[in-house]
Amino acid sequence: MAEKCSEGLLNGAVPGETRKRDENIKRGNWGNQIEFVLTSVGYAVGLGNVWRFPYLCYRNGGGAFMFPYFIMLVFCGIPLFFMELSFGQFASQGCLGVWRVSPMFKGVGYGMMVVSTYIGIYYNVVICIAFYYFFSSMTRVLPWTYCNNPWNTPDCTGVLDVTNSSAGSSFNFTQMLNQTLKRTSPSEEYWRRYVLKLSDDIGNLGEVRLPLLGCLGVSWAVVFLCLIKGVKSSGKVVYFTATFPYVVLTILFVRGITLEGAVTGIMYYLTPQWDKILDAKVWGDAASQIFYSLGCAWGGLITMASYNKFHNNCYRDSIIISITNCATSVYAGFVIFSILGFMANHLGVDVSKVADHGPGLAFVAYPEALTLLPISPLWSILFFFMLILLGLGTQFCLLETLVTAIVDEVGNDWIIRRKTFVTLGVAVVGFLLGVPLTTQAGIYWLLLMDNYAASFSLVVISCIMCVSIMYIYGHRNYFKDIEMMLGFPPPIFFQICWRFISPVIIFFILVFTVIQYRPISYNTYVYPTWAVTIGFLMALSSVICIPVYAVFCVLRSEGDSLLQRLKNATRPSREWGPALAEHRTGRYTSALSPSTESQLEVQLLNPEKLKSDEAGVAVAISIGSNGSTHSQDSKI
Repeated sequence: MAEKCSEGLLNGAVPGETRKRDENIKRGNWGNQIEFVLTSVGYAVGLGNVWRFPYLCYRNGGGAFMFPYFIMLVFCGIPLFFMELSFGQFASQGCLGVWRVSPMFKGVGYGMMVVSTYIGIYYNVVICIAFYYFFSSMTRVLPWTYCNNPWNTPDCTGVLDVTNSSAGSSFNFTQMLNQTLKRTSPSEEYWRRYVLKLSDDIGNLGEVRLPLLGCLGVSWAVVFLCLIKGVKSSGKVVYFTATFPYVVLTILFVRGITLEGAVTGIMYYLTPQWDKILDAKVWGDAASQIFYSLGCAWGGLITMASYNKFHNNCYRDSIIISITNCATSVYAGFVIFSILGFMANHLGVDVSKVADHGPGLAFVAYPEALTLLPISPLWSILFFFMLILLGLGTQFCLLETLVTAIVDEVGNDWIIRRKTFVTLGVAVVGFLLGVPLTTQAGIYWLLLMDNYAASFSLVVISCIMCVSIMYIYGHRNYFKDIEMMLGFPPPIFFQICWRFISPVIIFFILVFTVIQYRPISYNTYVYPTWAVTIGFLMALSSVICIPVYAVFCVLRSEGDSLLQRLKNATRPSREWGPALAEHRTGRYTSALSPSTESQLEVQLLNPEKLKSDEAGVAVAISIGSNGSTHSQDSKI
């Protein structure tokens, strides 16, 4: 073993070696770059790509919305994505450990953890509902096809009922069509009256829906089993979970465009309304969608990048993953609107009458459209299987973010060896906290968390992170760090975006979010004031971590005056820098104290280097500028 470790290295691989070895023995690394890229794609591409982007696109000018969308991608999305990946990769630490760069801002990392906790709780409930529909689709006739079920009301009128009645007089057809426009669909009644057994108020929890509780247990068990060995196991699972949704999307797309009325739906989705380009709301929606869909400020990007090898080219990866995420959103729009166009044509109504977003699209509108297709259970199984995989890809990273932050923060060998038990503990707590969301009022709480827990708080966290790195730590220092890691400094365009353009856009998103704020409602139900207050408290709970920890850190810092304490609290700690001593070159060569060097001993790939380090000999390792291996990783 010692013989293996003493051989010359290049990014953890030795000449003639058939299997690549971990560069960071203590924390581990991704098996290869493909695992990182697929995990990052799975993290960034989530349910929002399917049920939010297409709706935003047709609501904000169709094809014209693509223009501000891609502008925001270039000037905000990709730069922020690259910043978070490079931040985590350079330090090989999760969202807490990276703040050795400026200890006073460690509250940003805690804020990210709080946000990821909220999202992880309700995101898995959405996955569990998808599991429920997936299992319910395994039947000859989808249970939401007709209105002859015990849970249906007299107001229920099925799409197929309209068709079957159309053989009568034109008067009867017109009467039925008018009823259809005001009807309660069987898919909506199945969703509200059978799956959810929806109560009349958010405070009226009612009973726990045992089928949903069982599916929630299944979804958490799947997430835990896929993360049982951390990135070593999840990196293998993503070969399937990150790629198969594209297979399903393609199957549904091919089926969709062959249907009558599909072109109408797609044209409705894409037709540009150029007059809306001048509307600030359109630009605000574009910026918000880019920001939220890429998963910025969740902590997942930093965490997944921390398992990269030090010289991995995260610059290239950030561009590939960001563009893939946005292209998936556009592609999903074709799939969704081809089917909705078919449904609108079948009913003889405008596409806007059947278009929806959020849970309404995934569990009401789209399932209803599926009932019109031949062999409808097959298409339903494929659709909900796709939703499950899209959700799991994001959920893996949310859970790994929390586990990595806890393990890195404790940092001793005991907890590192027992990381599996930490993962199990986090999964069990997440399951228990998700139980209230499976009650009859659960959907109210789910939407409350979705609207407030991860809204403006993410924007604030991201803005403070950007400012602290560029202006507190210093942009020149950070550019040098990236050059040491990648072999080249960040391109001038990214330097300008990080320092000026991206913070301005983030601030614009924050202002837009505040101006556009409307009290939350679900269909006709308006949330009471006390529930909205809880929502704001959830949003503030992540942001408040930043000033609270800053005050705590300043009070603990050494110094005779407040100014001196502030300087010490914002100065990088001695532990800041590359995790492995072999990568600590340049200004980091003598930054370690003897105690810190001894902590890094177990991570060194070449024990002989340690002896020379202890003797005071500076060891410089020549490594290719871009490295040769790549492995990294990263809602709704």
